[in-house]
Amino acid sequence: MSDLPSRGYTIDELSPGMTASYERVVTIADIEAFAEVSGDHNPVHLDDAYAKTTRFKGRIAHGMLGASFISTVLASTLPGPGTVYLAQSLSFKAPVRPGDKLEARVTITEVIRDKKQAKLATQCRVGETLVIDGEATVLVTQQA
Repeated sequence: MSDLPSRGYTIDELSPGMTASYERVVTIADIEAFAEVSGDHNPVHLDDAYAKTTRFKGRIAHGMLGASFISTVLASTLPGPGTVYLAQSLSFKAPVRPGDKLEARVTITEVIRDKKQAKLATQCRVGETLVIDGEATVLVTQQA
């Protein structure tokens, strides 16, 4: 996590360059639970034998499981509780495997005070490898 407070930020407290992150080791249990909740039972995520025959040469996590950790940062830290997603672009660059430590990081790139919105660069990495790249627009609801 970051050193930012968990109470959340008002629109007036935000500025470009502010950043926050969340780290989690992705487990097989996480992947199986995400498959159950999402209904995405693609065997590349759930079947070792099948996954070994793919270009990935083994099981990988759902891309949206990794991307969901971006939402964790937005809702818990920056901007924080009450944040509402308005848009999110995602580009999946590399697979995430069971046992990988995934870091989701958001960085404010623009603050639109009159609309109470912020734009953020959103990235997920495993070590130095960029696995997800994107941009989010959020509504900041925290009150002073």
